[in-house]
Amino acid sequence: MKIAVFPGSFDPITVGHVDMVKRALPIFDKIIVAIGVNSQKSTLFSLEQRMDWLGKVFDGEPKVEVDYFEKLTAHYCKKKGADYLLRGLRNASDFDYEKTISQLNNIVGHGLETVFFISKPAYSHISSTIVREIIKGGGDARPFLPDEISL
Repeated sequence: MKIAVFPGSFDPITVGHVDMVKRALPIFDKIIVAIGVNSQKSTLFSLEQRMDWLGKVFDGEPKVEVDYFEKLTAHYCKKKGADYLLRGLRNASDFDYEKTISQLNNIVGHGLETVFFISKPAYSHISSTIVREIIKGGGDARPFLPDEISL
């Protein structure tokens, strides 16, 4: 069984994240969309809220599991029996960062492979960080969020 973990803070999940999961579904038997909990990092939305949103967004998709984890992503993948990480690339900066992380995960995860999806042009400008800033500034973030999320 080919299992991939798509880790992230998903604070909040964006239409770009959803697009990537949908594009990856034909490749994997299961995709675990997992929130990485980092006590050193502050989030705008609670873990419970983000888990609820992920559940709503992927409701009815039997190949997607929603979960969360603490500590190392590579260790979580081993625990879940996942041999693949799913990551998105919007630009060259993402590539430089993700390449290094994927190489480290391959070593720590004893062969854990990272599969990269290049963002569609329509989503390449969207990041959770920018969406959070729009929300904090009182702007309308709906164009960047899945329909299942209401703020």
